[in-house]
Amino acid sequence: MGNRLSKIYTKTGDDGTTGLGDGTRVAKDSARVNAYGTVDELNSAIGLVLADAVPDRIREVLTQAQHDLFDLGGELCIPGMSMVEDADVTRLEGMLDAFNETLPPLKDFILPGGGMAAAHCHLARTICRRAEREVITLSRVEDVRGEAIRYLNRLSDLLFVLARVLARESGHGEVLWQHERRKRGQTQ
Repeated sequence: MGNRLSKIYTKTGDDGTTGLGDGTRVAKDSARVNAYGTVDELNSAIGLVLADAVPDRIREVLTQAQHDLFDLGGELCIPGMSMVEDADVTRLEGMLDAFNETLPPLKDFILPGGGMAAAHCHLARTICRRAEREVITLSRVEDVRGEAIRYLNRLSDLLFVLARVLARESGHGEVLWQHERRKRGQTQ
């Protein structure tokens, strides 16, 4: 295991820089820090989902995703590190297929909601999409492995499907966008 922190504040970041896992100091608003910081935010958002009452099979999937995201954050924090693999992406695809198989086909857009766990899962999904965008931004200026981008892309899809499952299983149901609520061309 790595170093244990005995003191939480170091004052080394008071100048607006932070240390990467390899010891390099970079600006706290660099593309790399934004990328792994958003992955960390996503992990916290998944923690919100898990703070709700969720079925054990979903809890297991989301807990595994949290571990994967911690690995991905490490990969992004240490240039040249490889932790997320194609097998992780394939595992997400298998879970996506299994959970989606139980759902009716989509005919309308779904609004975020459907109970607390589902709403938190939708929030995690949107943060996941932002994390994906941040990693893509990083990839334009530094080397990023394709597995990282693919993992986040599949995870956001999985979070969408899990939000649907959670909304239905909670009894709240999915909140459908009512596109017909206004006549076309009508403004308020």
